Formats: sequence, structure tokens, C-alpha cells
Amino acid sequence: MHLRLSLSLFLFFALGAAHLRADPLTKQLDLDFGRDVASRNLKGLAARSDGRLLPGPVFSDLTGPKIGDILWTLKPAGPNRFVVGTGPDGKVQEVILNPKDNTYTVREVADVAETQAIAVLPLDDGGLLIGTSPTAALYLVKDGKIVTRVPLPADSVFDFLALPDGTVLAATGNPGKIYHLNLKKFASAGVVEGKADSEALLADHGVTLFGEIRDRNVRRLARLTDGRIIAGSAPKGNVYSFPAAGGAPLFLQENRDGEVVDLLPMPDGSFYAGIVFSAGDVLRLAKSGETKDDAKDGPKDIFKEREPKPSFSGRSTVVRFPADGFPENVVVKSGISLYRLARHGEWLLLTAGEQGDAFGYDPVARRSLTFAGSSSAQLSDLAPLGGGRYLMLRNNAPGLALMSFADAPVRELETKRLDLGQSSELGVIRFPRVRGIDLGAIKLEASTNYGGDELEGWSPWSELKQRDGAFSGVGLRGRYIRYRLHLPGNAVDFQIDKAAQYYLPQNRRPNLADFRIFPRGQGLVPASEPPVNVVTTVGQLLFPGGRDAKEDNPEKRKGSFLNSQVIPQPGTQIIYWSVNDPDGDVLGYTFSIRPESSETWTDLTMRSTDSYVQFETGGMAEGLYQTRLVVSEMAPRPAAQRLTCTFETESLLVDHTPPVITATDVKRSNGSLLVTVSGRDALSLLEGIEVILNNGTHDIMLHPVDGLLDSREETFVMEFPDAKTAGATSVEIILYDQADNASSIRLPVK
Repeated sequence: MHLRLSLSLFLFFALGAAHLRADPLTKQLDLDFGRDVASRNLKGLAARSDGRLLPGPVFSDLTGPKIGDILWTLKPAGPNRFVVGTGPDGKVQEVILNPKDNTYTVREVADVAETQAIAVLPLDDGGLLIGTSPTAALYLVKDGKIVTRVPLPADSVFDFLALPDGTVLAATGNPGKIYHLNLKKFASAGVVEGKADSEALLADHGVTLFGEIRDRNVRRLARLTDGRIIAGSAPKGNVYSFPAAGGAPLFLQENRDGEVVDLLPMPDGSFYAGIVFSAGDVLRLAKSGETKDDAKDGPKDIFKEREPKPSFSGRSTVVRFPADGFPENVVVKSGISLYRLARHGEWLLLTAGEQGDAFGYDPVARRSLTFAGSSSAQLSDLAPLGGGRYLMLRNNAPGLALMSFADAPVRELETKRLDLGQSSELGVIRFPRVRGIDLGAIKLEASTNYGGDELEGWSPWSELKQRDGAFSGVGLRGRYIRYRLHLPGNAVDFQIDKAAQYYLPQNRRPNLADFRIFPRGQGLVPASEPPVNVVTTVGQLLFPGGRDAKEDNPEKRKGSFLNSQVIPQPGTQIIYWSVNDPDGDVLGYTFSIRPESSETWTDLTMRSTDSYVQFETGGMAEGLYQTRLVVSEMAPRPAAQRLTCTFETESLLVDHTPPVITATDVKRSNGSLLVTVSGRDALSLLEGIEVILNNGTHDIMLHPVDGLLDSREETFVMEFPDAKTAGATSVEIILYDQADNASSIRLPVK
């Protein structure tokens, strides 16, 4: 029996045969209004987190003079009159709103010595209470004049809470304390310079300690219906409860790396807390272009001596604290920083940044909402105007805005840029369910782009026409798409479910990933196909486009083909290929050969789904043959859309003639037997020799004398120690070429 002289064969198969069925050619992109529409691109509409579209507010910026660089707090002070605490000049401005033309005027009502007027509280007698930073000072201002200034042993005053008995609580930072203010006594304290550190002195001025926490800052205060005082802290973000008369706090929730930005009590004794979480110190509220030099005099934990981050990387949550239950997260926003909470009917209204977002929460549907927002970076405060209207405080750029839930003059939106995954031809966009409004009242426009730029390369807006209960355009193509949706302003009670855009991706050409010509003389015994699984799984129903759950999964067929057996079969040739189709089309293969001297192709397989061919070479003339592989897309793709690709593949050498042994030499030298063989082949490269002694010793030599096995003429030398040649009287030498042809000769051993 001849020993095959070849290196170990490592075969890397891809797909043994093309899958017999393919995914649907038509794809579907869901248009989820809750996910795909930015807050600032909504007008008169609200997008719910389940993808539905509802009536919502209109957001409009107001025109008026500059209020300040940093706008901290907005508080009502009378009909259409508000006060705003600002920085870094420590001024308090009075804003008069003109609702007829949505303009406002500004008048300075206080100027304090500190750089930041963070907390302001208008009093019933016309006075104004102000809390400052970076020195925590309490001011009482009347008619534009400072009546009282009492410094506190802290760095910042963050919040005021007016109590039913006419007194006020003040929340401070560094340390985190709550002070009780007797306004009558406080009003007669006069102006105290410097920074106080005596509790007795403070008590003389009507300021007593109400409670304190171990966290560094008390950021927000609120009063529940049962009289308890709740407080939120930073930088841990804890929520505390204090008795109505003050004293030691109770934990309602413990957190870390957080800031309680607002507390909203409810009539049923429950309350909501807005908490912002971020590892480390974060610059959240700052003037446009703020630098570390500008910010260094701000309140601790709000400003740090550092450049502002380009975006917020933390998360925000709204937690509901029931009157007799455990806290529950109801809203979670990643990459969004909340600022204020308010009530709008049954809904919760949330102002946020860093893109001027406005959100909501529907406690009945238990869904979050996206409202119309601002082009500014932050919506840092708000005040109700009545009739579903709210005055909004903007920062970066600073100013005022109006949010109105009243009848909208226009209801429209523009989606974000949506990615189809590849260039495609667009079909219809269909709304499966529309309630409270006729489909004919909806106006829909689309714009497409082959590039991913947000601004450049977009086609003009095209109005989509209604057809068969859906909307379609003519000749719309691209990879990216965005939509504009318009509704009549008098539509007040409707729901529009998320839409489905149907599209046909560009048919991409198959590509040849691998092509192998096996050594001649090997036959393939294909392994049986795996049995068909007749059970349908839930995963197949939920994700019908997933290939892993299919019986025609390429990996399954690949595994079957890898298990095929390769057996010795003289004269047999196996050729294997692997073709990838980016679209998963069913492919048919036509493999052809022709002699190098001829122009006539012979097809060895026609539109076969197998990725190999096996044929006999015994009847073929010797010589070099050109090969080609024609790959054709097949059903279910329509005939007019099928692509055909022709690949020029590797040449096939047919060699029936054994090599010629041109010289031999057998001799003993230095205790060894040296066998030297020279040979030549007409067509193929030589592969090596096999030497067999008649005493049973044999060996193989695959390396020629010059070390490079790269020629049709080579010389091989094999050395046997005398111990292995004992008793041998003859030696058989077999010379192989790489086409598996062999010549032999027997020589005597002396």
C-alpha cells in the first residue's frame, strides 16, 4: 500500500449548500414616536414611551431683555409677576410678563454682596427673602432696599419653604442643615456683616436650627399633608423625613452619588422626588461658555474648578414615595439631568437638560411622556400661569419660555435621522391604529439621505400621499430617512400608534469567500442533513428575522458538511467554494472548466445549491484547465431583481504521467546508509520520496537538498543509521509528484 505524501489537510468549510429558503426581501422599520422624536422637535404633541402620539403642549421662547448669565430660581410674586435669582453678579430680577404678545420686561429688585442669589421667596407683605452663595447669607429686601442680612455658618442657601404659620425654613449646604426663620424677629435683625458662627447670635436674629443631616448639602425642602418636612440631599442623594417641629431625621431612601433636585408633595400624602445620579462632581447649571475661573466662586458641589463637560453622562430618576408604602422608581432617564417637577392635571411635568428637554409621566398609564422642549441646554425652573400654561426658565442660553397645553395653533413633529441599515427603496408607511382623528387629517412628509450627516445631503421634503390606508411617496430611496408629521390644531383628543415603514434593501452582489481545489484521489461521502425540527419556538415568532432559529441556518449546514468523510478514491477530484450573500438570497452555482487551449466551457454542475463538485479526471486530457463559478440568485427573489456574478477561479492541473527518476545512488558513509534520488516531472511539482528497505524500515522525505520544494526537478537525500539497515539487501525508492503520480525503482544494498 502506498503512503500518501501530503501535508496535513485543514479544510475550512463555510456553507455546504445554500439555504433552501430565505428571509423576506421586504423589511420593516418601526417608527416609535417615544424613541425617535427629540423633545425640541415636538409642537403641540406628546410622545409616550410605548411609541404612541398624544396631544401635548406648544413650547415657545419669549422675547425680552437679558435677565442674567445664570438663572437659578423662578418664583411667582403676583399676577404675571415673577422674581428670578441670578448669578454671578448676585442680582434678583423682577420679570413682568405681557401675555398678549408673549413679551416681558425686567427690573432689578435686589443686589446682594455674594455672587450667587440661588434661593428667593416672595413674602405676603411684599418683601423678598434671598439666600446666597458662596457665603450662606439670608437677606430680607423691601422696596429694593436690604432690610436684613444674617450670615449663616454654611457655604450656600439652596432652598426656602414657607410654613402655614408664617415662618420659613432655609436649607443650607456645607454643612447640611435646616434653619427655622421667625420673620418678625428676623426683620428687625438689621445688617450683620461677615459670617456668623454663633447659634446664640442667630437665635437673637430669629434664626434657629430646625434639623441637620450628615450629608453635605440639603438641596430641597417640601411639606407633606400630615405636617412632616421632607428633605433631599447631595452629594449622596438621600431623602429624609423630619417631624413638623424639627429634630432628628428619618431615612426614607438612601442613595449614593446623587442629588435630589426637586420634591413634589401630592394631596394623598405621597410625594415624588427627582434624583440625578452621576459618579463624581458634575457641572450641571452654568452660563454659556463657563470656565473654571468663572465658576470658582459658585456654591460647593454645583461648581468645581474644572472645565464643563460636553455632555451629561449620568442618569435621572423620578421616585414615588407613597403615603404608606415603599419607594418606587417611575421614570428613569439615561444621559438626562432633571431640574424641576410640577403637576399638570393627572400628569407629572419634568424639566430637564442637557438638550432643553421637557418630559412627563402619566401615573394612570404608567408611561413616561416627551413634551415639546427648548433649543436651550437646560430648563432649570418653571412657574404655573393657569389655564395649562407654564413659564419656563431657560439656561445656556438664558431666557424665558412659555409652555402651553391649551389649544395649539399647530401640531407637528420632526423625527430624528433613522437608519435603514443600507441603501433601500421605500415602500409605504402604515399606521396600524389611529384613534380620535381621521387618517385623512394627517399630513406626512419624508426626506432621505445616502449619507449620515445630520444637515448635509438631504433630499427636499416630499409629501406622502395616502394609498390603501397608508402613506407612500414616489421614487424615495436612501439609507437614512426622517419624517415630518402635521395634524390640525383643533385635534384635542387622539392617539396615534407607532408606524411601520416598509422598504426593500438594495440587492447586493454575492462575494466569493473561499475556493479550494482538493488534492486528487480523494472522494467525498456527504454527511446526512440534520433532521428538520417541526417545533416552532417563541423566539422564532418574536424574532422572525433571526437566522439562528431557522432550520436553514448556515451554521447547521456547515456543521453537517464538516462531518462529511473524505476517503481515498483514485482519479477523483473535489472542488469546494464558499459564497457569501449579504442579503441572504438563495444561490445557485454553475461550475465550468475548459482546457487552456480551448474556448469551449464544459459545465460540471448547473444551478446547484451545493457548494462543491466532485468529478473524475481519468478521462480528461492532461494539461491546465481554466475554471469559473457562476453564482445566480434564485427564488424567492423575483426574476427581474436577480443578480448573476461570474468569478474566475483557480486553474486546475490534470496530470496522469508519473515523474521520471533521473538518477539514484545508494552508499554507506560514516556509519549510515545514504539514499540519493533525482527526478523530474513534465507538469507537476515534485512532492517527495518514500524509501522502503526490505528489512521493514521505511521513511518519507519531503525536503529536497536545496531546502525548497518549488520545482519540477529536485534531488532528495535520505540517511539511515546502520542499526536500521541491518540485514537489508535491497531498497525500494518511490518518487511522487503533487498530482499523486508515482514512479519506483528497486536497488541493491551493499
